Amino acid sequence: MRWRLPLRIKISVIGIVQGVGFRPFVYRVAVQNGLTGYVRNRGDAGVEILLEGEEQNIQVFLRDLKEKKPPLAQIHDIIKTPLKGKIQHEKFTIYKSSKETNISGSVIPPDIAICNDCLQELRDPKDPRHDYFFITCTNCGPRFTVIERLPYDRENTTICEFPLCSFCQREYMDPLNRRFHAQTVACPKCGPKAYLTTSSGEHIQHTDPVREAGRLLSEGAVLAVKGYGGFHVASSTTSDEPLRRLRRTKHRRAKPFAIMARSLEAIKGFAEVTSKEVALLSSYARPIVLLNKSTTYNLSPLVAPNLHKVGVMLPYSGLHYMLFDQVDDAAFVMTSANPPNQPIVKDNYEALKTLGGTVDYFLFHNRKIAYRCDDSVLRVHGTSPSFIRRSRGYAPAPIILKEKVGRCVVGLGGELNNTACVLLANKAFISQHIGDVENVETRAFLQEATSHLIRLTNSSIDIVACDLHPKFTTTSLARELAETNGWKFIQVQHHQAHVAALMMEHAVDELVGITCDGYGYGVDGGAWGGEILFCARETAGFKRLAHLEPQPLLGGDMATRYPLRIAAGILSKNVNVEPWLFEHSQRLLHGESEAKLILQQLQKGIGFTETTSCGRVLDAVAAVLGVCYERTYEGEPAIKLESAANNGKDLLKVPPVIEGDVLGTSQLLHLIFEHLGKASVADLAYSAHAYLAKGLASLAVEKALEHGVGAVGFSGGAACNQILAEVMRQVVEAAGLRFLVHEVFPAGDGGVSFGQTVVGGFFRV
Repeated sequence: MRWRLPLRIKISVIGIVQGVGFRPFVYRVAVQNGLTGYVRNRGDAGVEILLEGEEQNIQVFLRDLKEKKPPLAQIHDIIKTPLKGKIQHEKFTIYKSSKETNISGSVIPPDIAICNDCLQELRDPKDPRHDYFFITCTNCGPRFTVIERLPYDRENTTICEFPLCSFCQREYMDPLNRRFHAQTVACPKCGPKAYLTTSSGEHIQHTDPVREAGRLLSEGAVLAVKGYGGFHVASSTTSDEPLRRLRRTKHRRAKPFAIMARSLEAIKGFAEVTSKEVALLSSYARPIVLLNKSTTYNLSPLVAPNLHKVGVMLPYSGLHYMLFDQVDDAAFVMTSANPPNQPIVKDNYEALKTLGGTVDYFLFHNRKIAYRCDDSVLRVHGTSPSFIRRSRGYAPAPIILKEKVGRCVVGLGGELNNTACVLLANKAFISQHIGDVENVETRAFLQEATSHLIRLTNSSIDIVACDLHPKFTTTSLARELAETNGWKFIQVQHHQAHVAALMMEHAVDELVGITCDGYGYGVDGGAWGGEILFCARETAGFKRLAHLEPQPLLGGDMATRYPLRIAAGILSKNVNVEPWLFEHSQRLLHGESEAKLILQQLQKGIGFTETTSCGRVLDAVAAVLGVCYERTYEGEPAIKLESAANNGKDLLKVPPVIEGDVLGTSQLLHLIFEHLGKASVADLAYSAHAYLAKGLASLAVEKALEHGVGAVGFSGGAACNQILAEVMRQVVEAAGLRFLVHEVFPAGDGGVSFGQTVVGGFFRV
């Protein structure tokens, strides 16, 4: 496109362009190129630019706009509109933001870890922001959790309660300063304040409350620490007593605690770290990364009991760095502060009310948190990342797809580890981690987060998608939203959503997908969880090609909590389980009386349903091997079984038992039972993984070849299991097929909302 000189042109920039120093960047580039006009934020999260000047200079500006943009900015689209008329501006100016919301698809950035420039100033005694816990600039600091509404201006954030002092105001107005139009700019004189209180909220006078909090942690106290998007509960990682107390008061007998290490060097003292893991740990997202414990692991065994991995993150704010300044601790426990099955705590009053009986002290600050946001969690398979939870540091930044959808769809996910997703054009906007939607509080959080995501992206929803289960809270919420807003309502089978998400992530039109998890409501009303499905874009439906052998789920939900019940049901097909069950009856909630009831149910063949769940088979193996007898957190038996198998080998080498389209699992458990005491737990645990992975992969390869499909995928919560994924990869690639796993979307239920939107938007419904 060419224009006569001089030119006038209006540009709309769509993407992550607010809160990342984009307007100051545009200002500098425009001035450097001798252009006049203006730049301003818009109410739809985009940026509007008007340029006046010579064509050559405008072309250079447009090139620089793409090639020299701030590191955290993402430009998804640039809309150029030539204007008529004479030059109207004598200089280039940053205008007051517009509230216009004509364009969809832009969004604010996620929270960003402290940058090196701010960290250097934090440490410089001569700098006015020396030791200031809330030091930020255009390149770092909270964004998603501080913004109450658009456009991203200070008055629309929770920092608006802190008027700028003259020093901060000068930097804010200086085009050469990196705090030029930085909305979260603050200093010790004018910004938020940190302070310590007792567990009852009584203020503790101290000139350096943050470092005093670090000292208290080092000495064995338990603290609630307010961060960007909510509270953490923190303690020592080396003293057993505070960890015991924390487990007791939080009712977390075995669930691993995330820890925050002072530095990469400190991490290397207790964990193995690959180059890919270093890159993730050091990224501006600062996620929790699951690392293998090293031979020099010297933290308390109560941090991550009976696991070979420990979840570690690095400090992501000035406050976090300062906690370590006057202590020698390599790391502190830093786990999300939330009551059981409820969202992370974000408000000071709420924290005092819900955490006062858990902690000794509070480290507060007086800036409100607009929207809560939990930490992200990843692990690395080989060199590829695998999201367990995609939240702080990533949400709500979109994942860019390779094609555009014609309809705007919102997905509400399933019931556990929930997220919401908005699918708009070629962008998938996934919300922060919501959690388990089983009560009023998490339902309200999901509804609030979904509405906020729709507003942020300026989306006009056509379809709302949810799980197939008729009694899920998310299903009733989806119906309610559809009726209220006039949206089309669709339900998507749980495992189809997993496969659809994997298909769209890798841009394939058809896929044979292995989906393994704990539970998904089947089209027959059954409890699915070890499935091989064929999905294709041409149809809205799917074919269930094969699955694991159905096994008795004695006691329903009780069996998911006490895996001895599942093990007894499976073993009873081949052996007399009575002596073994009574021997281990103390591992049941009601001891021998419960064991007797289980045996009666088995004898009469009543009082139970069946499930094809892969997760339940792994649970049963964990119980037979004595690895885990009770699930106290989601996936515990299977997670501990993977840890037990970490140094094992496939000793049994059991050929898959396949009858029709069903992979048998009874023979596997019987064989493991027969080898108790004759082989190591590690080898038997690994053999169980190898059997399931080889059997499912072999079936999937067979079905893929029958259907002429060139790829096999692996999704569901069990796809986070490295042993299962790697063994499957070997089988599939040996057959000459592509093996697909998730790398940018969570493999577990955190990715279900995206899969639902894919079915609603891209499949023919």
